[in-house]
Amino acid sequence: MINCYIRKPRMYLSAIALIVVGFFAVLTWISYWEERELAAIPNQPQVCPQGKISIVIKIPSRILEVHEDGKVYKKYRIAVGKSDTPSPLGEWVIAWKSYRPGDIFGTRFLALNVPWGGYGIHGTNQPWSIGHSASKGCIRMRNKDIEELYEWIPIGTPVRIEGYIVRIQRTLKIYDMGIDVVKLQRKLRELGYLEGRADGFFNKDTEEAVKRFQHDRGLKVTGIVDKSVLNLLGI
Repeated sequence: MINCYIRKPRMYLSAIALIVVGFFAVLTWISYWEERELAAIPNQPQVCPQGKISIVIKIPSRILEVHEDGKVYKKYRIAVGKSDTPSPLGEWVIAWKSYRPGDIFGTRFLALNVPWGGYGIHGTNQPWSIGHSASKGCIRMRNKDIEELYEWIPIGTPVRIEGYIVRIQRTLKIYDMGIDVVKLQRKLRELGYLEGRADGFFNKDTEEAVKRFQHDRGLKVTGIVDKSVLNLLGI
């Protein structure tokens, strides 16, 4: 009987030890992957590019690319918009820049000229969100990264956000705004009816492009994009 009473505590202690070891193993694994996601992408330039700068943001890979003279110069890991608050596809520019006190927007903010919302590229006080779909549409970066980018990027820098499927589910007309307008503008530009950026604002230039397309296809010239126009556009 004495042996039984001695063995049971040893068994309990062994089980507890296994649980503790397992717990710390899980913490180590989580820490490893968090550090991997948060770490700067290695073997990249540390000095400001000297050529013409632009930014390309790739939503599926959660990567922001700095381009110099049309070629990739440096990449950063980012967080992007959640599925119900997606980042705005389109072709924008940096409208203004500001320092931050290290709040929810981190230490720097680069505003995008998206006409339907206050979107931007900024830092974060939630660095574990980098690498995920976590924001309300803005692009999040590590504070170290946005501080570097802030010094490199002048106001007026082109920013292209790309990477997910957009379905047009409404009739589009003058003064409409949205990601679906971006898709329409890109298609009109591809077909040679529109010049300039796909900025998500159905302006007079977009309306005139739609009218020219309607005229060429034998449709009633209204400047309004309904299902019949969308079908002929192939979108």
